[in-house]
Amino acid sequence: MSTENICGLKKENFQAEVQGKQTDLFILKNDKGYEVAITNYGGALVAIMVPDRNGKIANVVQGHDNIQEVISSPEPFLSTLIGRYGNRICKGKFTLEDKEYALAINNGPNSLHGGPTGCHARVWDAEQTDGQTLSLHYVFADGEEGFPGKLEMNAIYKFTNENELIIEYRGTTDKTTVVNMTNHGFFSLAGIANPTPTIEKLQCQINADFFIPIDNTSIPTGEIRSVKGTPFDFTTPHEVGERIDADDEQTKNGAGYDHCFVLNKKEPGELSFAAKIYEPSSGRTMEVYTTEPGVQVYTDNWADGYKGQLGATFPRRSAICFEAQHFPDSPNRPYFPSVVLKPGETYTQKTIYKFGVEQTEQ
Repeated sequence: MSTENICGLKKENFQAEVQGKQTDLFILKNDKGYEVAITNYGGALVAIMVPDRNGKIANVVQGHDNIQEVISSPEPFLSTLIGRYGNRICKGKFTLEDKEYALAINNGPNSLHGGPTGCHARVWDAEQTDGQTLSLHYVFADGEEGFPGKLEMNAIYKFTNENELIIEYRGTTDKTTVVNMTNHGFFSLAGIANPTPTIEKLQCQINADFFIPIDNTSIPTGEIRSVKGTPFDFTTPHEVGERIDADDEQTKNGAGYDHCFVLNKKEPGELSFAAKIYEPSSGRTMEVYTTEPGVQVYTDNWADGYKGQLGATFPRRSAICFEAQHFPDSPNRPYFPSVVLKPGETYTQKTIYKFGVEQTEQ
């Protein structure tokens, strides 16, 4: 495998001993010469190098350029894997098989993204099986962050010759537990820069007729609401910034978009189209496909211009996230699709981020 890379990141800047394990940088390269760079600390994406309509290659994912800054990032979930439970659980409590579990509280009154030491803050065992595939493995201990069951999780990244970043998950448990894995990629299709441009001009389409309203602590109200007539109707393409600050209780509760969209599915678990974004200045596009019932769309509402890789800075709303997942607070909502995993069962998920270009400005 070639040691040359176009992302400008250096392996040695990612090599350290953390939590008694070795961290490193892994470069996946397809036959077009484009790249995805990942570190096994949190499975964080640190580069996705893809072309614009003129063939100019840029990094379209936010991250850091060394392991120390990945670990101490102002955004702890910056482009990392998330688990064992992505999104929020109300007051960090849920009941499973008649037993109540209490989780770490790390987001207002709630538990977020598996807690402060979820798998985003852990070193995964890593094996690069070929030039385009990275296999990561992590074992959540029974009781880790308050969750029951020893959960063995594999996350496999593959970067195809069609410029698809495919993430597949497989997990097994020795005790009944809840699982909701996702990837929290912060995508900036214009290319990261100093400052990275806002995402407000992005054209966005989401294959969802319904979304999940939230209260002022970002917990689902319990309703599944039609997007029709709301700022959440992306069934046809709209600019992200067009209605992001609308006089609407839901955009106010999320400080913009930070909501789970209920994806239109013919059958549960099918791999189907979830969303597409188009960046007009570069012509870059990204399509999202997933087996999950929902996608949390987050418009980077809390960034403050902090420093990222190779001199880039990340102002507010300079990225958009499409976190494929089950719905927030599902352990407390029996009518949401189940997140329960039992011994003998296998948790699976497949999500694809496909990068492309459109030659003529729309």
